[in-house]
Amino acid sequence: LRQVSDLSDFSRGHWLRELLCRGEEPRHVQSSPDGQHVLLLQKSRPPTLPRVVAFQRHSIAGADLERSWQPPQPAPVGLLFLQSPVVPDSWVLAVVWEHGRTEVWHFVVAVGWQLLQTLELCQGARARVVSVCSQGATLVWCEERPPLGAHSDVSKCAFRFCVCARALEVGEQGVRLGTARIVLHNSPEYRVLASPQHVFLVPAAAGFATTSKFLLIWHPEKAEFTITAPSAGFIHSKVLRSSSESDFKKLLLGSVGLLSGFAPLDIHTSTVSSSGGLLLVSTKGSVSIVEPDGTQRHIFDLEGGPLAQGSPVQLKTFGSILACVLAGVLYLVDQNSGRLVEKEVLSMKEVHFMESQGEEDSIQLLSQSGIYSFSFSKPEDNSRPEPCLVEMVFEEACRYYQRRSLSSSKLTVEKLKKGGTFQAPVVLAAILQYSLHQKQKPVQSLQDSYTKLLSTVSLELQSYISLELLKTCVVCAPESEVESYCNELVEQEVSRILQSDMDKDNLAYLNSVFASFPKAAWKATRSCLQLQQNGDGLLVARATPEVWRKVLCQPQLEEVGQNGMVPLFELICASFLRFKPKWLPSFVELTQQYVSSSWSYSSKEGPEGRVPLYKRALGVLARKNQQSEVDDEMELELLLCSKRPKAVLQALHLLIHLKQWQRVVEVAEKFSKLSPLLNKEIFITLLAEFAQHRELDPYLDRLWPLCPAELTASDILAMVLQHLPHSQEDPVPFSSEGNQLTVGLLKPLLQRVVQRPSVQDEMYSDALQSSTFPPPTPPREH
Repeated sequence: LRQVSDLSDFSRGHWLRELLCRGEEPRHVQSSPDGQHVLLLQKSRPPTLPRVVAFQRHSIAGADLERSWQPPQPAPVGLLFLQSPVVPDSWVLAVVWEHGRTEVWHFVVAVGWQLLQTLELCQGARARVVSVCSQGATLVWCEERPPLGAHSDVSKCAFRFCVCARALEVGEQGVRLGTARIVLHNSPEYRVLASPQHVFLVPAAAGFATTSKFLLIWHPEKAEFTITAPSAGFIHSKVLRSSSESDFKKLLLGSVGLLSGFAPLDIHTSTVSSSGGLLLVSTKGSVSIVEPDGTQRHIFDLEGGPLAQGSPVQLKTFGSILACVLAGVLYLVDQNSGRLVEKEVLSMKEVHFMESQGEEDSIQLLSQSGIYSFSFSKPEDNSRPEPCLVEMVFEEACRYYQRRSLSSSKLTVEKLKKGGTFQAPVVLAAILQYSLHQKQKPVQSLQDSYTKLLSTVSLELQSYISLELLKTCVVCAPESEVESYCNELVEQEVSRILQSDMDKDNLAYLNSVFASFPKAAWKATRSCLQLQQNGDGLLVARATPEVWRKVLCQPQLEEVGQNGMVPLFELICASFLRFKPKWLPSFVELTQQYVSSSWSYSSKEGPEGRVPLYKRALGVLARKNQQSEVDDEMELELLLCSKRPKAVLQALHLLIHLKQWQRVVEVAEKFSKLSPLLNKEIFITLLAEFAQHRELDPYLDRLWPLCPAELTASDILAMVLQHLPHSQEDPVPFSSEGNQLTVGLLKPLLQRVVQRPSVQDEMYSDALQSSTFPPPTPPREH
């Protein structure tokens, strides 16, 4: 910190110091846009009167600005600096009082403060202003309009406020107020905060629980209101075309049920950032930003635990840097990454931010002892800052070692940087610092002991650098080239994740990539698995075993299904169904081939030990069938490609249900060769169908050769009799319908079974065919 003023260069500087030293009195401190004036709104206790006092820098002579009032007289609710179009880079001060009276002041060098005009902001005499802000040349305020009589209905009394807007024009002829318009009426009490294009409406702390669960954002150019809840994000937006539509209850009419389930807002401090978002500090010390479109993003967590109601938190943004003062500690945080850039313990407990015109790289703080400047400008070339990746290495190492540490002391990034016990992050940081600055002049040469590790991670470093360059290209590219860059970026990201551990976070990230960029993710999957068709038209994959393991990785059940998250194998199957459905059965077959070569059959460690791959693919198909027509052909292909007995029999029953008898016989002929047990199950299934109808009669010459050797004629007749259809009428010798089973149809099968040698005959055939019986006695040894 560098002191730039001891307050002696202010007019009545000793009095300013005296007022700032009264720490027990509530007050509001505000500086002018040029930083040359300090306004102090002092809410003193009797007998001292509350007052508004202006102090100007460099002891400029002239009339002072000091306004006091005697409670219960109306008090000022806002000190607003408005741009003056008369003189470039000049401004006027508007002091808005509770009863709507607005005093417009102007400061002239060597003359001092001059009252330009006094105006009446509100149209009703009984109106009371509770909050006011300025957006350009427009004043926006929330006013209370008490009911005419003593109203007994407490709920209706709560909606006695309205939000209004009115232009305040400063010209050479004086100050003029435009027409007042009601932005929102019959509303609860709101605190209004303005950004350059939007106005945020934050519920008052004393509001009803039902209305303190969400924020409102008013877009003046579109005449649109956005409803957002920090716990849920954007909820609803509505354009208010007429004054009749600007009723608070009508605005919420379609969202009441949804809003009732939200938790009340947790807001300790709120202010508007220079980027136009609303900065919120919760009572737990969490700092977040609500964007004008209603989305919310967490930035940083303040140290020290829950915040007391009376503990002040000062917030101000300087470009992308968020400055926050809490309990004498200054935090500088990068708004984009949430990374703590600097932490400074201040010697003074209470400070106020001042405007510093033309100094974007420094912060000016007003305290009891003077004005101090804190510089966070970019360091010179000889002290190059650490890349973000280097900082991430230390943060990740800190978390890693902390989890494994038995010590109760907290491990910090600063301790790791000093070296000592943990050398790994220091070595890796040095390598990254050296590699990422190779295009520039390196700060220092790399130690010889680090060169071996550098050669090991050189490929990963090159991938990281190319990925960062590609991200830059995506941001800067014209709209026509964005898609090609996105495809390349997704391919690199999918490839990177397939080379790292497939934990819950990486899997969730892949789910979001496949959902956001389905076509690019499909191309990236084909590239990573090296999928292509050979000369015979068959699908082949040349992926490494490590990639196959990542594809087949199936997290624990409690990690899957959260927020729709699915394993990688299911993601790939869904991509096949969307972009190349005919390849899906071949892909499942290829995956099974890898599983059979890597894990033993039904091994619990392998993926087949949990749920078979064909069933996982069928699950993806079932989810797709809920949204479109049922794809029986794809289900058949997936069942048959698995070659599992249960799956083949399921496919056979499906074909029978579809009455595709030609394919029934073809599947039976093909898969009966896999195992005798499957052959027997297939034949029994088809024999039962043969007994019930005559659809299989044209294929009997192909069906009878499938009869298992262990089935006898009596077995066949028993199965046929068991599956004969039951008739409602008395049987007759000769039926006119011609669809009954006859002995003539069964005769070829029975002859085949009877004429076939039995199993026992085959066992003793060698002995029966011997020339002599019994066999000769073997010669004795003497």
